[in-house]
Amino acid sequence: MRILQTHSDWIEYEPIQKEIAQAEDVEKKTYRINDVLVVFTAVEAGDDEETGRRAIDEVREFLGNLKINRILIYPFVHLSGSPAKPNDALRIVKAMEAHAKELKIETFRAPFGWNKRITNAVKGHPLAEQSKIFVVGGAGKKEEKAVSGALKAEQKLKSYWYVIEPNGKLTPVEKFDFSKHRNLEKFKNYEVEKSRAVQRTPPHVTLMKKLEICDNEPGSDSGNLRWYPKGRLIKSLLEEYVTKRVVDYGGMEVETPVMYDFQHPALADYLNRFPARQYTVISEDKEYFLRFSACFGQFLMTKDAQISYKQLPYKIYELTRYSFRREKSGEVVGLRRLRAFTMTDVHAMCADLEQAKKEFVTRFKLCQSVLKEIGLEEENFELGIRFTKDFYNGNKNFIQNLIKLHGKPALVEMWDERFFYFVLKWEFNFVDNLDKASALSTDQIDIENGERYGIFFVDKDGRKKNPIILHCSPSGAIERCVYGLLEKAYREQKEGKIASLPVWLSPTQVRLIPISDKFLKKAVEISEEMEKNQIRVDVDDGEETIQKKIRDAELEWVPYIVVVGKKEVKSKKLAVRIRESGRIRNMKLDKLMGKIKSEVKDKPFKKLSLPKLISERSIFVG
Repeated sequence: MRILQTHSDWIEYEPIQKEIAQAEDVEKKTYRINDVLVVFTAVEAGDDEETGRRAIDEVREFLGNLKINRILIYPFVHLSGSPAKPNDALRIVKAMEAHAKELKIETFRAPFGWNKRITNAVKGHPLAEQSKIFVVGGAGKKEEKAVSGALKAEQKLKSYWYVIEPNGKLTPVEKFDFSKHRNLEKFKNYEVEKSRAVQRTPPHVTLMKKLEICDNEPGSDSGNLRWYPKGRLIKSLLEEYVTKRVVDYGGMEVETPVMYDFQHPALADYLNRFPARQYTVISEDKEYFLRFSACFGQFLMTKDAQISYKQLPYKIYELTRYSFRREKSGEVVGLRRLRAFTMTDVHAMCADLEQAKKEFVTRFKLCQSVLKEIGLEEENFELGIRFTKDFYNGNKNFIQNLIKLHGKPALVEMWDERFFYFVLKWEFNFVDNLDKASALSTDQIDIENGERYGIFFVDKDGRKKNPIILHCSPSGAIERCVYGLLEKAYREQKEGKIASLPVWLSPTQVRLIPISDKFLKKAVEISEEMEKNQIRVDVDDGEETIQKKIRDAELEWVPYIVVVGKKEVKSKKLAVRIRESGRIRNMKLDKLMGKIKSEVKDKPFKKLSLPKLISERSIFVG
């Protein structure tokens, strides 16, 4: 069964003439339905009534995201190349209608077997158009298998929500005064209400296209992106920077597979302890899943290693390009929530809880530092911390120390009992311009997987013991770092500030604009000197006016714009337009390069893989 659903302000249709003998009897007039989810439905050969009911169950879930309760089932055979026989299709469509009404959905159905005139006013938000495929029988069951037990349990767990302050005071969220902590209040609302879907396009989506960073890939599954040269540069710099920080911390970098056996006993057990949906792959009659983190490969590798207590904490790291999670279609928008993403994943095997807590604090500080150096300050994100009641009661001082390091109140989710493999988990959550939150850095104290995977270390008494495992991502998904930077820039622009990326991440750090063709050679010479000093520079040799070229550079968020003409050549001083301040300063070339180097500091450098001359560049986003 194939479905195209549209969230519409209104739809009008008028039956014109019967197309088949099985066409239903209906009055020929114009029918109009307002604020409705239109479910265009093609029943395919082999579909049964259960397929239709499953489709309606998912439609009902989607209605919750849209906050409406009205559907129009619209038979639309043209979606499929292998339609069911008319009698079978009509029977299944009627079953869908009946099931929807049983679920208390206000249900309309367009007549079957007619040629119809239609006008559909589709709303303009990211969830307004969705396509889905439903399969019958065993294939449908395989889809359900990819939903972990932890994910199902997460919907039923009873959570208690508090705010914890640096002095250790724990206050229920309904009694906490958020007047001085509005960002924390937005984060609280997002978490407590669990509203993950978005109703309009987030600002960063417009920016990522406008700046030629990345875009959706229509030839792939939703949530898999294409990265243009500028975006690939930004992403690779972030990957290299975070990897350097983890290696400096002591992480041993490895690489592991992206696909694992569903039947592997340790893996299958862990899948049901992790709240994520998996992609499944069939190969030679065996069923595999695509990893959603680096845990699987790192744990299997560590299981085969010989480890002594002297080597603990044992730190192992992978930059996964990619990890995969089969997120719900209504939640997959832009860079905030993806189905294929790049995760920095560093685990630490610790001898006991005391060593784990000490290492946990070290990693907490590492994550704070990494986000700050990327360009996300503490005021841009909020701390969420989750634990069981027993762990809190036995480790209050440890938890309070983390909140002190954070320096402001944090949101707490507490559970009566533990279902997941961890006893404590925290995340730094970026709150965006739609008041949605996304986890960046995170760490967890895992007390199960050492035993589950058969990971041992030899203690000083010669006995084998299972370690406690810490799961940390210092930056979170690299894509989310880009999301955070773009959403932050948009917010600053709304506040009257100048939108920008950090200089070390700017694809072009300096744009040289020769005042005429006569000075093009000089501009190229200057660019070559800058390139020797690891500065990304390009030259606008186009035919537009100088003012238009300056404006183009500003629209690309170029940090430094330099016009090269007779005056600059004669004085050997450059008139530098500085984006951050909006001012023009006369500077010698070495002073400008020194200023850029002082801003970039020890961050990684890579060349931009685009031609230096603007006239030779392709335009990736029209």
